[in-house]
Amino acid sequence: MAKGLSLFERRRRRVRTALRAKGSLRPRLSVHRSGRHIYAQVIDDAAGKTVASASTLEKDVRDVSGANLGAAEGVGKRVAERAAAAGVTKVVFDRGGFLFHGRVKALADAAREGGLEF
Repeated sequence: MAKGLSLFERRRRRVRTALRAKGSLRPRLSVHRSGRHIYAQVIDDAAGKTVASASTLEKDVRDVSGANLGAAEGVGKRVAERAAAAGVTKVVFDRGGFLFHGRVKALADAAREGGLEF
């Protein structure tokens, strides 16, 4: 690994490499969280396109805080229904270096309830 990478960047690289090494032909549900917001997108790596996305920055939920479990669940449900509308039901979950806990776990559970399989 490169010397200049932080522990977080190393973990992110390790997770993504492991996902790609499995040779999965499924799209990737990628999650990013910041201190104020959470973002999710379904990416088709073969085509290099984003199939569906959702975040707490959208106009209809912007006034609600994006830094809590309820907002993460809302993003999970929205990304699942948008992915289903695009014809995607099976994905690989890319936690992006974040630990699978808290808001990331809430988003994943809501996406599963919304119909995504991973």
